[in-house]
Amino acid sequence: MMGSRRFPALPELALLASLALALGGCQPASFGDMTGSTPAAMPQDPGALRAYADDLGKKYDRRPDDKATALAYARVLKRLTQYAQATAVLQRIAVKNPHDLEILAAYGKALADAGRLQEAAEVLGRAHTPERPNWSVLSAQGSVADQLGNHDQAQSYYVAALKIVPDQPEVLSNLGLSYALQRQMPNAEQTLRKAAAQPGADMRVRQNLALVLALQGKFAEAEEVSRRDLAPIDAAANVASIRQMIAQSDTWKDIKTVGRRNAKPTPDLGRSAQEGPQG
Repeated sequence: MMGSRRFPALPELALLASLALALGGCQPASFGDMTGSTPAAMPQDPGALRAYADDLGKKYDRRPDDKATALAYARVLKRLTQYAQATAVLQRIAVKNPHDLEILAAYGKALADAGRLQEAAEVLGRAHTPERPNWSVLSAQGSVADQLGNHDQAQSYYVAALKIVPDQPEVLSNLGLSYALQRQMPNAEQTLRKAAAQPGADMRVRQNLALVLALQGKFAEAEEVSRRDLAPIDAAANVASIRQMIAQSDTWKDIKTVGRRNAKPTPDLGRSAQEGPQG
């Protein structure tokens, strides 16, 4: 059972999960890039990815005002977790194109990745219009609002996004985590179960469900869900770490330590805004 003294700290762990969730389902630990275009696939091998980034960097140096090159270079920088550099690239192209919604969407998400949340909220608010709403921008706005503590507002963004793309798993997952931040654990579990049941749900969605189950003390079920993507020993270790946190940890410092472990490329429980909050 979760004692009343410890429970208030638990939603902060769910926030770490929302920070790790890629909005749009594109990349671990960063906000997604689904802004309307269809970007070329990036190499998965780390060495090939770095070589790809170097090549794009040279192209960008030659043509820094070319939209396609700037967006592609920022994407690969984000994949390499070079968020400050990606933000700088997008800021420059955004200044040159202040009314380009695709650029503004990418720039707003990059600001969120870099932790510049108030700026991100302002830019994302200009990245689409009421007559042409962009579901991935709405989802990104929701994740930023959750990180700023505005959970009711965040949920209104997610609901608006789901009106455009019903049952989109990453948006549902972000909504579920938002409920968890408000301690609405039954709503969180129900929403995340729905997210995990969607055909397009990925490992991050399922691990967020496992996190919420573990936070409610449903450890066996959390481990079962986690084993769908992780080796049994890793799934057990993840649930054990959450169980130990619930039993022993009562400080933000301890919770942040768990969150950093969960932010590795291979997700632990709760593994995005980027990017998810995914948009």
